Amino acid sequence: MPEIPVAQLLEGVRALRRASVLVVGDAMLDRYVYGSVRRISPEAPVPVLAVEREVAMPGGAGNVVRNLTALGAATAFVSVVGDDQAGSDLTGLIGGQPGVEPWLLVQGGRHTTTKTRFIANGQHMLRADQEVVQAIHPRLADRMVKIAADAIAATTVMVLSDYGKGVLGGDTARRLIEAAHAAGRRVVVDPKGRDYARYAGADLITPNRAELAEATGMPVEGEEEILAAMRALKAAHGFGAVLVTRSEDGMTLLEGERIHHFPAEAAEVHDVSGAGDTVVAVLAAALAAGQTLPVSARLANIAAGIVVGKVGTAVVREEELAEALTPERGALRKVVSRAAAAEQVERWRRRGWRIGFTNGCFDLLHPGHVHLLEQARSWCDRLVVGLNSDASVKRLKGAARPIQSEAARAAVLASLATVDCVTLFEEDTPIELIRLLKPDVLVKGADYTVEQVVGGDIVREYGGEVRLAQLLPGNSTTATVARIRG
Repeated sequence: MPEIPVAQLLEGVRALRRASVLVVGDAMLDRYVYGSVRRISPEAPVPVLAVEREVAMPGGAGNVVRNLTALGAATAFVSVVGDDQAGSDLTGLIGGQPGVEPWLLVQGGRHTTTKTRFIANGQHMLRADQEVVQAIHPRLADRMVKIAADAIAATTVMVLSDYGKGVLGGDTARRLIEAAHAAGRRVVVDPKGRDYARYAGADLITPNRAELAEATGMPVEGEEEILAAMRALKAAHGFGAVLVTRSEDGMTLLEGERIHHFPAEAAEVHDVSGAGDTVVAVLAAALAAGQTLPVSARLANIAAGIVVGKVGTAVVREEELAEALTPERGALRKVVSRAAAAEQVERWRRRGWRIGFTNGCFDLLHPGHVHLLEQARSWCDRLVVGLNSDASVKRLKGAARPIQSEAARAAVLASLATVDCVTLFEEDTPIELIRLLKPDVLVKGADYTVEQVVGGDIVREYGGEVRLAQLLPGNSTTATVARIRG
């Protein structure tokens, strides 16, 4: 298999935001309950979790949608939820995703699939599932197929994300594939179970190694056995292509009679939860953006390597894919979007790390800045710096500022060992960023009082603290600029 040029892959990454994808499948609600354990229950020999916070996010097919929106792709989503609080919460979470057109139908008396994970001091204690796996009501299935058939006209690729919870049960998958092909659209299937005849004619199917063995009843230990099983599966059901994910052995793509193997990309594996959703989302987005199947699979393989290096059900963003293809960027990896910063903070927090935050213009980095950042980092495990954008600096400091662009200022901050993450904000104050990140410690210089620190009341309200860093006399950007200008 010839190596795909990096320039071609980078072009593929940039094209993802032009994609439009329809997702149909089993939506779930993923809940995470975080806390600490300090004692054993007197009622039974079990730990007592002192709950500190809870996080909810879309799971299952909803996580495919999360990954697509993280890539900037326009997404339509058709699924079914129950008439319960979890269904209402899930509907709100899906509707809050950017660029999503949601069609979440409600079936009376049905429980929305919910997975609740209890985590103490960064370690999983227990997962509790609430779910039903019966097929949805036939009339609801008819309505869902009709909605999807209408939605496919406005999208380029359809994803069937089957978690075996009943949304794609019976002949629903077959009818959806027929509707997509009638509209001239391609279908990517993330399958479940043994009966792959339900997906007959799909353009691409993405089982993992265990699912391939279950579907074919064939051994899948060695390379030749895997290829034989892939060929048998492809021939039996008329699939256009088969992509098998093989964990630490990477991915293998069978396209016609051509075989492409992609070695595993992960440098370190922390959590494989949701990695299959990421693979399917990147594949579908790349295909929808006009990329070839080998290029799409290569990007999906890179994305899988990124997402398994994160903790919890996570997504991959365009900038992360680009960084993985251009590792020479080094410290610039610390400069991330607001959404990516929130995700990074959440991953750090799941490990039990204390999050610090400070902010400023940092126009000309001087010893006073360095001294403040060193103090801030000593009070936390990971330090996030909120950086005023160029427009924000001009409003605050006047038309002659900033001296350096936001890109230059961010790069200099990112090069410091004391700084773990840099993210820009356009507003005059970082208050919205503080609300989003919820730092454990908020740091400003001692030229403020605790009561004057923007966002300090918010941080103290949820149990965080405000710390004032000592200043170095005579060190300020204004004084430095004045000396330079004579």
